[in-house]
Amino acid sequence: MKIAVLQMTAGIDPADNARTLVQAVRDAKAGGAEMLFTPEMSNLIDRNRARAADTIRSEGEDPVLAEVRTAAAEHGLWVHLGSLAVRGDAPDAKWRNRAFVIAPDGSIAARYDKIHLFDVDLASGESWRESAVYEGGEQAVAVRLPEAVLGLSICYDIRFSAVFSALSRAGADIIAVPAAFTVPTGQAHWHVLLRARAIENACFVVAAAQTGDHADGRSTYGHSLVIDPWGEILLDMGEAPGLAFAELDLARIADVRSRVPVIANRRPVAEAVLP
Repeated sequence: MKIAVLQMTAGIDPADNARTLVQAVRDAKAGGAEMLFTPEMSNLIDRNRARAADTIRSEGEDPVLAEVRTAAAEHGLWVHLGSLAVRGDAPDAKWRNRAFVIAPDGSIAARYDKIHLFDVDLASGESWRESAVYEGGEQAVAVRLPEAVLGLSICYDIRFSAVFSALSRAGADIIAVPAAFTVPTGQAHWHVLLRARAIENACFVVAAAQTGDHADGRSTYGHSLVIDPWGEILLDMGEAPGLAFAELDLARIADVRSRVPVIANRRPVAEAVLP
């Protein structure tokens, strides 16, 4: 299965980001990919929430989603939109950090709302409170593709292995981890966490990432990765934005699971009791 991975530096203007995404769909198809993976917050990165409120739309009204769906249908390509910032259904509802899997006919095959929201205070002085404006999801989501089952996660979910266990129990062969990782946490944890998730679930991990200095003043780590079920890194895009390709040998999953049967050997574990 040949995939394309987009590493981008999304800005505060959804129209600019949409042009990047649509061009990536064209280039992915031209390069022979069956599916394109894009980062978290592909439609907008803006830490100024008052300004962002003027451009964030509901799913049905989001112009970036509409343009990517049209492009997917035009080129006959599966697209995993890592996530979009969208408004909730109720007028006073918090926003959602929502992933979309778009089929080659432009229909939406799956949606996933980020479960774990990034509420942290880093030693660098960065402070983030995603829960102030976003509502977290509650349900793990996997979707069947023609050749494999794709499990969905978003960024901070990577630190919570229960999400990935739930996806592998659902039959996930590939797990997507789109992200906009900060530079300090990326340098410390990005590679090791992604490799661990691939190894413990004996599946492919595809992590399309935001990178570089964004118009809202933040910086993201980049290093979009594709990792095989043995934990080997097949692709590391470094820090430059762009499009890259990787081949996923899906037979590798059965091979790894036959040698180290982590899925078959997994057992439910009762809560620990402190005497």
